[in-house]
Amino acid sequence: MNMHQYYPVDIVNGPGTRCTLFVSGCVHECPGCYNKSTWRVNSGMPFTREMEDQIISDLNDTRVRRQGLSLSGGDPLHPQNVPDILKLVQRVRAECPGKDIWMWTGYKLDELTESQREVVELINVLVDGKFVQDLKDPALIWRGSSNQVVHHLR
Repeated sequence: MNMHQYYPVDIVNGPGTRCTLFVSGCVHECPGCYNKSTWRVNSGMPFTREMEDQIISDLNDTRVRRQGLSLSGGDPLHPQNVPDILKLVQRVRAECPGKDIWMWTGYKLDELTESQREVVELINVLVDGKFVQDLKDPALIWRGSSNQVVHHLR
């Protein structure tokens, strides 16, 4: 998996103070997307074990308390990203007690593959659906267009 950006302290992508990871790769290529540079799976830089360790360390840092991890992109549920994203969310669940995980994807909850569902079963909130330019609404919280749904899973 490749990544574009990691923010160790973020207050924009989900509630509270968070760690946020933007990954590479998106098959949806929504017109009006604000993050087109993340569409190609080979763009950005490799997501390494060191970066994964850094995320876990940041989530457990008591100097700046983080509520959780946000995963965006690109698309964390792009088929090429699923194995690494699964490993990351499993580590967060095991090593960062009390932290929540939010994820944004262009896929709809009811169309996920078995491997994508395995990831989603470990997260707290999924914001699903493609961004639709004609349904863009800046007043919406945590989503860009009104067709997207915020699923509070656990």
